Amino acid sequence: MDHAELARELERLHGESFGWALCCCMRDQELAEDVVQETYVKILGGKAKYDGRAELKTWLFAVIRRTAADERRRRLIRKLRLRFYEPPASAQAPADVALYRSEFQDTFRLALANLPRRQREVLQLVFYHEMSLSQAAAAMGVSLGSARTHYDRGKQSIRETVTEMTHAARSRSTTVPRVVLGTET
Repeated sequence: MDHAELARELERLHGESFGWALCCCMRDQELAEDVVQETYVKILGGKAKYDGRAELKTWLFAVIRRTAADERRRRLIRKLRLRFYEPPASAQAPADVALYRSEFQDTFRLALANLPRRQREVLQLVFYHEMSLSQAAAAMGVSLGSARTHYDRGKQSIRETVTEMTHAARSRSTTVPRVVLGTET
């Protein structure tokens, strides 16, 4: 794949790439922007090379995941170094609060956020980025069996969490829907 074709494909996949970067960056938009930019620099600069063994999207998501992990590590080290020199900055509200307005979406988002990292990643890749389990496994750098296990456990955990939160909300109010994740409660 030549440089111009690779640039066109990166442009075509930009929206999904940014969505995956948001997931890898715990919904920190600024960090996700930096990660996507750094990923493009790596790819277009030749530091990360597409060899054609996997689909381009799968390979790209793996590069984004590794770049996000590196960037989180760098920021943590910087933060630890600066702790001795600066007072802690005040916490800011997440930028995406406005995106999740309905009660069910808030509940689902909370359940997804509370999953272990690998369970959350595989569910994000499969549901939001329309990857197969084998593609998700390749992007995450784990075996297919491991991806399946994380996928099944993640779905079960979300189902249980959403059900528990829905029951708690129903006990406070009678306006909660009676159908959650395809099962009647």
